[in-house]
Amino acid sequence: MMSTHHNNELTMQDLGKRVVLKGFVQKRRDLGNLVFVDLRDQKGITQLAFDADNDLKSIAQALKNEYVIEIEGVVRERSSKNPNMKTGDIEIDTDKVRVLNTAKQPPMLIQDDTDALEDTRLKYRYLDLRRPKLQHMMALRHDVMQATRAFLNEAQFLEIETPILTASTPEGARDYVVPSRIHKGKHFALPQSPQLFKQLLMVGGFERYYQIAKCFRDEDLRSDRQPEFTQIDIEMSFVDQEAVIDLSERMIKHVMKTVLGKTFEDPFPRMTYKEAMRDFGSDKPDTRFGLKLKDLAAVFADTDFKVFQTILASNGSIQGIAIPNGNAEFSRKDIDKLTDEAKKYGAKGLSFLKLEADKVSGPIAKFMSDETIEQLKAVMGANDGDLVLIVADTLSVTQAALGHLRKVVAKKLDLIDSDQFDFTWIIDWPMFEYDEKTKRYYALHHPFTRVQDKHKSRFIDEPDKALAYCYDLVVQGYELGGGSMRIHEALMQDSVFNVLGLSPAEQKSRFGFFTEALQYGTPPHGGIAFGLDRLIMLLGKTDNIRDVIAFPKTSSAQCLMTNAPSVVSAEQLAVFKDNEEK
Repeated sequence: MMSTHHNNELTMQDLGKRVVLKGFVQKRRDLGNLVFVDLRDQKGITQLAFDADNDLKSIAQALKNEYVIEIEGVVRERSSKNPNMKTGDIEIDTDKVRVLNTAKQPPMLIQDDTDALEDTRLKYRYLDLRRPKLQHMMALRHDVMQATRAFLNEAQFLEIETPILTASTPEGARDYVVPSRIHKGKHFALPQSPQLFKQLLMVGGFERYYQIAKCFRDEDLRSDRQPEFTQIDIEMSFVDQEAVIDLSERMIKHVMKTVLGKTFEDPFPRMTYKEAMRDFGSDKPDTRFGLKLKDLAAVFADTDFKVFQTILASNGSIQGIAIPNGNAEFSRKDIDKLTDEAKKYGAKGLSFLKLEADKVSGPIAKFMSDETIEQLKAVMGANDGDLVLIVADTLSVTQAALGHLRKVVAKKLDLIDSDQFDFTWIIDWPMFEYDEKTKRYYALHHPFTRVQDKHKSRFIDEPDKALAYCYDLVVQGYELGGGSMRIHEALMQDSVFNVLGLSPAEQKSRFGFFTEALQYGTPPHGGIAFGLDRLIMLLGKTDNIRDVIAFPKTSSAQCLMTNAPSVVSAEQLAVFKDNEEK
């Protein structure tokens, strides 16, 4: 018999109705003369009642958690109502019970406040998925995907699938590779992105493409990363940067309104890459709070502190952040912990100054004159009672360390509004970055990004000064999406490869099919990709991406449920070995 209702639907309007419900036994409460059972399905919970004279009371008393049952009965008003439940005003006077399946004692509590360790939850993921929180996350994921598709379909995009088995990418060291049974000694790679294929679709004349694409990257994991992930992938022909940003922003606003009911009337603010690094020490700044970085090179230009002298003499950087009323909030022990945090990002140490009404204290205070102290206060915008944290090192280390510290401090002081979505576009990215260890340039975004027109004529000779048509959408300190205008001329693409140090032979072997395609009349095009998993994580207000993926991997890229990756059989390996020997 089919259910007449889900377990979140019945209210006082349904009193007297005869209903059929199905689901899992969430909890049984045996009061002797009365037995109550909470019946749970994907939508919610309904209380079942078995009175003292009910012939089914003995059956109800035998029900255990997670039994799967079907019941019939009549809706009646509860004597003790539960205002925290949607169905808390009613219960079912149950007169039929059918056990559809029994269940072992679960190794974890099937409820949001479960006490299970994450490893247990991942091993028994099918049980973990029964918890209302994860049911909500999967429904949220569905809603976001449907809202995205609806918007892009309305905007005349075509959803087109691209290959999963492909060739290795420029970042091949992070590829997952799959050996070919047929082609001796050769391998496929799983895509880190559909980048080249979506550009080839533009060459093929498909002017508006999108895909909710599964991608793979063998990288060190964090709470917001997985080895296999999903992205909302978009590419457009005959557009400029403004058109891609405008469409992307409208899509995100549509999703936010459709799924969360949140509206954003104003355009998302924009910030250059240079401004983001200068003020926040990060290319994905969290702008929900202040604590901006300030350059203190001029303040300490004449310092007697030898460490600072050495840093400045070697073109290093001295920067700081001021914590309002930080003296009262941070003990020396707290500052030592902040020092350890700074060292994680390459800093050799952390200096601090406590500003007080009649004095300044801290390890470097003795090197500072009254004039220097006043100058520091002016630059930092600091007042008496504030704590100033200072890092002196190379520019990249200084920015990275302080960029991290400002988030640590904000979290400790509860400065972050978790309900605020600070969507911000980061634009004008450098085209290249130079690596001192390898003595070569790398693409800061990817090697198919277009150089800005004002730098086209000289980016080969001055690659460190070239800016790209590149844009990231960041929110709450995360990169939500990243995109760029693409190179559509073969000559420019060859020139970029040359700057990156790829030999003509490497260019041909790795990208020959692509650069040849550019010679057949490629339209100007650009696109963007949004991390779907990360978007759901932010909308669902969790800091763990595993909460929004049905069957995720651990932080060590394992599936505890299936024991993947696993050892393959000798028979499977023999297929490849025999092929290689032929």
